[in-house]
Amino acid sequence: MKKTAIEEIFFKTLMRVAAIIIISTLLLIIYSIFIKGLPAMNWEMITQTPKGGYYLGKEGGILNAIVGSLILASGATLLATVISIPIVIYINVYCRKSFLANAIRLCFDIMWGIPSIVYGAFGFTIMIFLGMRTSLLAGIIIVSLVVLPVIVRIVDEVMRLISKGLYEASYALGATRLQTSRRVIMKQAATGILTAVLVAFGRAIGDAAAVLFTTGYTDSIPTSLFQAAATLPLAIFFQLSVPIPEVTARAYVSALILTIIILIISLLARILTNRYKKFKV
Repeated sequence: MKKTAIEEIFFKTLMRVAAIIIISTLLLIIYSIFIKGLPAMNWEMITQTPKGGYYLGKEGGILNAIVGSLILASGATLLATVISIPIVIYINVYCRKSFLANAIRLCFDIMWGIPSIVYGAFGFTIMIFLGMRTSLLAGIIIVSLVVLPVIVRIVDEVMRLISKGLYEASYALGATRLQTSRRVIMKQAATGILTAVLVAFGRAIGDAAAVLFTTGYTDSIPTSLFQAAATLPLAIFFQLSVPIPEVTARAYVSALILTIIILIISLLARILTNRYKKFKV
């Protein structure tokens, strides 16, 4: 047998083993979450807030954490998307292949690598300086900084794959850079933007470190952006170590709900992406 054939068999086997390990780990995580969270799941758990004071009561559910997580993740993802899209358009249309564009990409690469707890500590420091209290608004702002580099770098990579001929054809027809960005580039990058928003939302709704310092925790549902809010990751963090079976059950249900939300969003994004591809064709 030739050396190249042996190498191919070796690396194929290595890749298959790696894939099996990753898939098995994922299935094991999902199994453990469902096997512990599903028995405690009931209508009361998802329609009521905790009762007894600061999640320690045996009655009630996790409605406050569900609502808080959805508001926080949606607000942070929306804010990050609104900020990131103009940045990506600027570095790909207005200063394409320049030193400034590469410097901006490097900055966002560094931001992507910063742990979310550092963003939380930064936000907490600013809040102390300004005399602010923990609130949903503070959490949205800090989490948007966490997911901002995610959206920027994913959308940027998608736009860099767009053929240069599309730019030249648009300019040849008399379109300005802004018109080219809006009517040509954005349509071509729509699928990538959708993927970036999905990834950002998944990270935002699953983040615990940043919101621990900025959003706080409460048993009630926030009615204002200036009130503290509970989130599903913090519900898991606080309740899992409590030696009360009913409270621990809420932690596992929180993990189950978080997993289900991400699964639903992933399926919706896949459906929307397929519809866009059909429409584009």
